[in-house]
Amino acid sequence: AGQNGALVELLTTLFEICGVSYRVEEVPLDNIDVDDVVLCLVARAKDGPLEDYLGSKQRELRNFKDNVLNFWDTLVLESQNGPLFDGVFMDKCMDYIIAISCTPPRVFRQVTTLVGLQIVTSLVTVAKTLGEARETAQRQLNAEKKKNKDGPRVESLNKSLSDTHEKIIFAEEMMRKIFTGLFMHRYRDVDPDIRLACIRAIGSWILSYPSLFLQDLYLKYIGWTLNDKHPAVRRTSIVALQNLYEVDDNVPSLGLFTERFCNRMLELADDIDVSVAVSAIGLLKQLLRHQLLGDEDLGPLYDLLVDESPLIRCAVGDLVYDHLISQKFSGLQSTDNESSEVQLGRLLHILREFSSDPILSNYVIDAVWEEMKAMQDWKCIMSMLLDDNPRVELTDQDATNLVRVLCASAKKVVGDKIVPSNDARKVNLNKAQKEVLDAKRRDLTVALMKTYSKLLRKYVADKSKVATIVEIVLYMNLELYSLKRQKQTFTHILQLLKDAFFKHGDENIMKACVKALTYCGGESHADLQGSAHQMVKLVEDELVAKLQTAIKHAGESDDEYSVTVGLRRLRQLQLHKCVTNDPIFTDILGLLENFNNLDDEVVRLVLVNMFLYIVWSLKFVDPDNPDEAAMLSLISKRTSLMDQLESFADSVLQSHAKGNSRNLLNCTICVIFSDLWSLFSEAKLTTTKLQMLGFYPPAKLLEKFWRLCEDRLNEPDKEDDEEEDVIDMHLDYLNQKDIVISAAAKLIAHDMVPKDFLGPEIVSHFVLHGKSVAETVKQLLTILRKNMNMPELVELYLEAVKRAYCRHMLEASGCDDDLSTSRSFLACKELANRLSATFSGSARTLYKSSIFQIVKGGVDYAFTDSPKHLTFLEAGVLQFALKLPPTEVQEIITDLQGRVEGVKTDEDPSSWRPYFTFIDCLRDRASKIQLCDGDKDASWSLQHQVYTQRTQTAKGKKLFEGNDTTDGEQVSESEDHEEQGDEEDDTSLYHVRHGIKPVCHSQQKQEKNHRL
Repeated sequence: AGQNGALVELLTTLFEICGVSYRVEEVPLDNIDVDDVVLCLVARAKDGPLEDYLGSKQRELRNFKDNVLNFWDTLVLESQNGPLFDGVFMDKCMDYIIAISCTPPRVFRQVTTLVGLQIVTSLVTVAKTLGEARETAQRQLNAEKKKNKDGPRVESLNKSLSDTHEKIIFAEEMMRKIFTGLFMHRYRDVDPDIRLACIRAIGSWILSYPSLFLQDLYLKYIGWTLNDKHPAVRRTSIVALQNLYEVDDNVPSLGLFTERFCNRMLELADDIDVSVAVSAIGLLKQLLRHQLLGDEDLGPLYDLLVDESPLIRCAVGDLVYDHLISQKFSGLQSTDNESSEVQLGRLLHILREFSSDPILSNYVIDAVWEEMKAMQDWKCIMSMLLDDNPRVELTDQDATNLVRVLCASAKKVVGDKIVPSNDARKVNLNKAQKEVLDAKRRDLTVALMKTYSKLLRKYVADKSKVATIVEIVLYMNLELYSLKRQKQTFTHILQLLKDAFFKHGDENIMKACVKALTYCGGESHADLQGSAHQMVKLVEDELVAKLQTAIKHAGESDDEYSVTVGLRRLRQLQLHKCVTNDPIFTDILGLLENFNNLDDEVVRLVLVNMFLYIVWSLKFVDPDNPDEAAMLSLISKRTSLMDQLESFADSVLQSHAKGNSRNLLNCTICVIFSDLWSLFSEAKLTTTKLQMLGFYPPAKLLEKFWRLCEDRLNEPDKEDDEEEDVIDMHLDYLNQKDIVISAAAKLIAHDMVPKDFLGPEIVSHFVLHGKSVAETVKQLLTILRKNMNMPELVELYLEAVKRAYCRHMLEASGCDDDLSTSRSFLACKELANRLSATFSGSARTLYKSSIFQIVKGGVDYAFTDSPKHLTFLEAGVLQFALKLPPTEVQEIITDLQGRVEGVKTDEDPSSWRPYFTFIDCLRDRASKIQLCDGDKDASWSLQHQVYTQRTQTAKGKKLFEGNDTTDGEQVSESEDHEEQGDEEDDTSLYHVRHGIKPVCHSQQKQEKNHRL
């Protein structure tokens, strides 16, 4: 009776943890059917809400789950010398746990699954303890038999050994019972948390008790869940396998499993979930360690070295380093003396696959950098590049890659990134972290101080390497050149930078040299800084002299290379400092005035250099006490630039009309126009002492500017543009469509020019040119909605839709096809949809007068020269009209009917069809809203009663309906989602044209509930 009562109390506690208050009758439990009790529990779960104690967020229940598992663990461990092996106590508990785990309520399954898994885990602990006791007894028995074959001691040890073995067999039978009755069903439960708990548990069982569980009968469940739809479950399976492969003794037993699931493990390295992919790469690293994968299997894995995710790149980088560079898995590690050289050689062998793309090379370097300390062995790298080591012979390709390794590693050492990152947040370093980076920068500088100038001198004429070598200066501590009295070395470096600047015509090299010279002038100290400034001045003077000479000789030959290169150098220099030389502005302006048929690149460079000169001139005007003569000179230069811009704008427009697009020059002109008007905006400068400089662009020039923008937007993107070989990344960026639309949008967003013309034109291109342009226009609309009053916004919306429709009519002129399916017509409808979405939800009521004005204006426009423009009702008005309440809709219908009184619409029915379609759609919409409102009023009382009854009787969510909890929840969730989606259903013209009356919201709900 005592044991029976204790078991009743234990089961009652289990039921309460499941959320149900139920007590088994205190009669012998053998006389009670387990299934009857379980059915009673499920019935009670149907009658009321269940308390989910395990998932509760209450503070007092925070450790409830851990306490429950600790209770069952302690119960099993403490009962191992008592009722655990009596065949009654734990057997009855397992019967109820297994039976409840197969019921529909999710809480039931969660609780009993966790309890059942914990019992097996505790039984594993008991079995391991018994196994140790059995080994001890066997050892003692063997020793005793050597002394005396027979005797009471031998008999006692034999009995102890037999009892221990029987207990182990009994414990294993209990484990198998829970495994077959609970685990085999719950490892594929619909709840991912239950599946996850099962896989985590079996992974620990196999690891802790391999004598029973390390066999394919149990391993296959981990392999199957590698395909689970939930990433957390897949990751748990991978982690379980990682733990198994870490133990060398387990590998022979895993051979068949590895062969069967190896392909799936390889696939998981490219999983859609980053955490799963990273774990899978770690698992593959374990397989490589045991030589269970061949090199032919790793091809797709190496492609992940250039993956977008830094976590995946780092994981693959660790694998590549261990397998290919340090070769830990092959037992061919290099000796300490040649470790860096050998590892760098292996890295260069990998980088040969990416030699043509320096960006991809940086991805590979970034992936292996953390593990590969040889990349910070500066002396070894420099000796290899300078040919000081006779044992290493580098090809030109390897030397280029090693220079990239040197520069990238220097950049990483000082804390900079070498690959793009989605995380644009600024990294804030504490004092200790800054000191570490400063120490690394000093170490780099000391290591390269005497050899860097040699390296730069060796490769100063090598176009493929010099820019990367020059960039290394930016990561050095130049103060050390002064402290260590290395002025001569520093001066030599400055001279080599100057030589590289004038030796090459590539803009990337010029840019690197100018940045390095500017950095030397700003970061060096004492007399070294003076040397740097003097060198920059020498560069400027020599550049101006060479450019003026090239301009003078430009007319003598058709070769424009010298002028082009000179203008490139001047542009790069002006991007970093002011070139204080007035004659150079006149000289480059003379190129445009005195020479015809200049190459577009020369024209573009001249315009950009003139603009930069004006920007620097404006910067040096004192805003508090401006010099009038300086402002007049600045106005004169600005006028000259504006005249040239307008002249070449006309030329570009004429070329485009002839079918010859000059996109790069077009974009350059648009950007300079926009920046000039922004810098010298009259609205911005009126209240300052620089008001003399302010001006507004004339209306004709503004229209010409927009024509340029529109020509570029309408020009299809070409993958291979023979006219303009865009190699430089800056030029490629400048050539994009979103740059043009941004230049125009900036003028409107900041009130630089009037909005009445340019605003509607920009918005009318909202949906025409891809995601980047659409995003720019969307941001512009957000700013305009904040800054404009509602009448202005109404006018903007209406004008934008009108202009989109005018483009459609222009494209459709002379076309006999169905215009309602043309791209321009659909784009007009989509634009109206996007703009009308501004008035969704409560904004419908708040701005109904504004919506009415848009609809009224649209109707007026549609009836100008009717029936020619009646399709505008469908293209741009209907979307706004459907946002109006029934009263205003009826007013619009009355107005429309008045407009057609006395008009013989039946003489040309096809032209008047849009009008009748529009009327039918409005009537249907009005009747639908009224019908739904009537249904809501009629059913409100019943719904209120039902809601009141539910709130009084139900405090929690009902977990299941019918016979299947999960299905019931899914149906309920999908039904709620559909009801929310139907709340703002707009009737399409397709239904009106085909005579199909859409069902109102309440009727849809009734039919849906009937089907369910």
